[in-house]
Amino acid sequence: MEANKWGRMITITSQAVKQPVDGLVLSHAVRASVVGLVKTLANELGLYNITVNNVMPGYTQTKRMESLMSENPNLIKVTEEIPLGRIGRPDEFAAAAAFLASEKASYITGVSLPVDGGWIKGV
Repeated sequence: MEANKWGRMITITSQAVKQPVDGLVLSHAVRASVVGLVKTLANELGLYNITVNNVMPGYTQTKRMESLMSENPNLIKVTEEIPLGRIGRPDEFAAAAAFLASEKASYITGVSLPVDGGWIKGV
């Protein structure tokens, strides 16, 4: 990428980077480190026209999420905490990642983009 003076790096963490979820101590520590890495690489690689960003998916309709919801019916209530009133679809997450990989996002680097229906409460 440096030799070509162009590139896109996208990492995937979780909405929990900005609003921790109970019981995920180790996960939060690792994910926060990834966000720091993204910011550092964005600063170092911008000179080469390489963007480095992070996508933070929220609750997304995956087989894993369906399994968790069937095991724990209280998870179904999570949609009450999401301003859009539902969990996300995989294609919505993919669209955000595709945007960051596109030329249209050529001036966006070092960000952590939530794709969470507004679930993160912080500013």
